[in-house]
Amino acid sequence: MMTEVRVPTLGESVTEATVATWFKKPGDSVAQDEMLCELETDKVTVEVPAPVAGTLSEIVAQEGQTVGVDALLAQISAGGEATANDAGGDDPSTPIDAGSADVKLRSEGGAESTDSGAAGGKSLDVMVPTLGESVTEATVSTWFKKVGEAFDADEMLCELETDKVSVEVPAPAAGVLTELLANEGDTVEAGGKLAVMSTDAKASASEVTGVPDTTTKPEAQAKDNDTGSGRTDIEDAPSAKKLMAEHGLSSGDVTGTGKDGRVMKEDVQKAIQGGAKPAAAAAPAPAKTSAPASADQADREERVKMTRLRQTIARRLKESQNTAAMLTTYNEVDMTEVMALRNEYKDLFLKKHGVKLGFMSFFTKACVHALNEVPEVNAEIDGTDVVYKNYVNMGIAAGTPTGLVVPVIKDADAMSFAAIEKAIAEKGAKARDGKLSMEEMQGGTFTISNGGVYGSLMSSPILNPPQSGILGMHKIQDRPMAINGEVVIRPMMYLALSYDHRIVDGKGAVTFLVRVKEALEDPRRLLMDL
Repeated sequence: MMTEVRVPTLGESVTEATVATWFKKPGDSVAQDEMLCELETDKVTVEVPAPVAGTLSEIVAQEGQTVGVDALLAQISAGGEATANDAGGDDPSTPIDAGSADVKLRSEGGAESTDSGAAGGKSLDVMVPTLGESVTEATVSTWFKKVGEAFDADEMLCELETDKVSVEVPAPAAGVLTELLANEGDTVEAGGKLAVMSTDAKASASEVTGVPDTTTKPEAQAKDNDTGSGRTDIEDAPSAKKLMAEHGLSSGDVTGTGKDGRVMKEDVQKAIQGGAKPAAAAAPAPAKTSAPASADQADREERVKMTRLRQTIARRLKESQNTAAMLTTYNEVDMTEVMALRNEYKDLFLKKHGVKLGFMSFFTKACVHALNEVPEVNAEIDGTDVVYKNYVNMGIAAGTPTGLVVPVIKDADAMSFAAIEKAIAEKGAKARDGKLSMEEMQGGTFTISNGGVYGSLMSSPILNPPQSGILGMHKIQDRPMAINGEVVIRPMMYLALSYDHRIVDGKGAVTFLVRVKEALEDPRRLLMDL
């Protein structure tokens, strides 16, 4: 009996992922729920467990291949009933899953062809794969092969960038690249032509370039890698390559922990945190630029094209400003009482609940209290309707090595201090490790952003649509304050509330911030619901 392993749901608006690493190979025994492979999207890493116990008989989607939701990844046979075809042999009668077909083959006459081109030296078009729902175009980011260069089947030819993910295009058959139809930086449409290749069997990569055949036994491949001769065969994870490019690193600057030394995103993050410096010979060449005014100018500047993902982030942030009537109001809070309460009970809190008592639970509780009084800050606009939320899903912005993410604590209004702190600790750890799921970053009704951990004294946070409010926390700083006619030193924090003025009036925004201030300066109000 055969059991199919398919791509799980990746989250709202995410329709495809890249196969990063296979932890098992055909013929290996697997236990139920044991990790089979890891998929990467532009936001999260998804682990795929075995649905049943048995033997991995066939891997359909190879490492580096882009797959859609519910695409066939592999097959597991129960009881060791693996045939030659099950173990990875090619069976032309086996149907190909539509979600795993990344490249269409076309003959010179334009008709689709499934011929591998092993003989006869046919000319085939390398096509742009399906890019995902609502994605119609991509930018050619990098060509890994040049005209006249030979390659093996499934070897990576180029990488495309969309506004959501990076898509690698593998070679549909062994052969030689004869013509490039889309150069680096060109925008191509889904289904368009990228290049033309010849499937001359005599021109395989192993024969022409001396690169070891990737179909050799794993043991032999590993030996080549150990001697340093096979490193060029290993395709690093797409997200790892993008992160290395952004920081001017190469594969030689990072120690890969993936299969056969494959560099993963986490490896690059560790190298960056460890202060890795790019080798002089491996420094990335700047993208195409206009001619510099002088040699000195060229030495002092570097022009690098924004990735499509960064372009999308920039566009959406600007859309947030253009769509909402965004306004920010400020206040300040005396943190004396919260700090005293935390210092008094933090040891007992840790002993009983197994988690540290931080400031975020106080701010979360204070915001929940204020949102109950000013519900429009917790609402959103949908067309000509206002949708009021009778619950609070609190987004907590968290900084990670790859950027800012906002995990969401669902139903925070019904949680205790301990439950909130545990949720924040759990999601913070997942964020740092890149293990947050799409579901854990969706559905927020209000957001708290703490710029104070980076030393920010005051800022104006940008709304996260369709939310109507976001609270900005800042650095706690001792300042002289007038208390009962005397000047005393108090730990003060500036608070900023950015809100959508289309739905929240100035009175409501100021009232919200005052209620947060009152709750923090006298935490007993939270217990009394005052």
